[in-house]
Amino acid sequence: MVKFVRALSAALAAVIVAGSFVGCGSKTSSNNAASSNDNTPVTITHWLWVDSADYMQTMNKIADDFHSKYPNITVKMQTYAYSDFSNTLTTALAGGGGPDTASFKLTWTPAYTQNNYLLALDDAVDKWEGKSEILPMLWDKMKEAGGGKIYTMPWTWQVLYVYYRPSYFKAVGIDSVPKTFDEFIEDIKKCTTTINGKKVYGFGLRGASGGQEPWGSFIQAYGGRFTDENNKVILNSPETVKGTQVFIDLYKNGYAPKTAVNDGLAELKTMFNNGQIAMFIHHIGSSVDMVKANGDDVDAFPVPKGPGGQWTSMGDTENVVIASTKHQDAAIKWVEYLASADAVKKWDLATGNLPVVSSVAEAAEFKDNKFMKVSMESQSYAGIFPILPTTANWVNNVWAPVMQQALMGKISAEEAVKQLDAQLKGQA
Repeated sequence: MVKFVRALSAALAAVIVAGSFVGCGSKTSSNNAASSNDNTPVTITHWLWVDSADYMQTMNKIADDFHSKYPNITVKMQTYAYSDFSNTLTTALAGGGGPDTASFKLTWTPAYTQNNYLLALDDAVDKWEGKSEILPMLWDKMKEAGGGKIYTMPWTWQVLYVYYRPSYFKAVGIDSVPKTFDEFIEDIKKCTTTINGKKVYGFGLRGASGGQEPWGSFIQAYGGRFTDENNKVILNSPETVKGTQVFIDLYKNGYAPKTAVNDGLAELKTMFNNGQIAMFIHHIGSSVDMVKANGDDVDAFPVPKGPGGQWTSMGDTENVVIASTKHQDAAIKWVEYLASADAVKKWDLATGNLPVVSSVAEAAEFKDNKFMKVSMESQSYAGIFPILPTTANWVNNVWAPVMQQALMGKISAEEAVKQLDAQLKGQA
């Protein structure tokens, strides 16, 4: 898995450098239940999560463009918070409801395909004119996640890094960004002070949903690993405990806000924009909003290397067609359009995400972006969470409650890691 991620990211880097509810069931894209080719008016429902109202405006524009191309197909979009998106989707599907299409994460695939919730897209992808614009390795990984079949259409990818406020670094005497994890921790401590009469915390710690990604950088900096070369879970180790303890101690010792136990991405961005935190970990998808709010007083650096290694999370967002849709042809056309060069460019320019389409990645707007450059600096050690049947539940329902208990001092770092390991193995 790590080898694939590195190969994928390197290939993308080379490109840049070079230049409505229905019932459940199981189907493939060759079993077209309802075609949009007869010009019969069709309305499909698409579920997604977005980080801001501006991003939703962009999605509405993309849907309007799609409707101009396919006048008989109308896309009705419904937004949900990412923190509970997968739970909401699975609950709806299990109850016989849900959308026609949805945004998705690759690591969710095994849990959904086990329940026959997703439409296999192999036949559609083979016929799609945009297939060759997507890197072959992406299709390979999607097949791996789907047990030999393609259930997901590519949309965006991101590499997590550290956002920081340059004026705060200057105020506390930090002359350059940290190169080692020890320096990173020391800089967090230095930035926890009063600046311009305001209490500042060095690090925005994410204890709520999504916090497993920055936590992953902490544990792997000290030598912890999720799985071995055979994809066997090996999370429970002294190295993982060490990284977890460093993570917990930032909160325990006052270097992160008191609200960190329940803080998610929205809270971190708000606190950064309000000058309450000096650093936090996220990806290029936040860059547009961050620059809009902070101008030149926001920059980024790669997650530094620790004594036991270096790792950052490679985020991804795909789109899927729900197997039970009554409008299969229209739904396939929609997810194909979202992966097209026109739609990808509009979305990625608005959100700052990294393009999955090679021709879009070559555009100057992406190559000259400073946050893109930091993302590419980080690609060689970026990775994804293991693709296991347990991963979706572990990410959505296990990590945050366990870590919140540890942050509040109700369980030790050792006990937290033990529980996280058992749950990822499916033993709890």
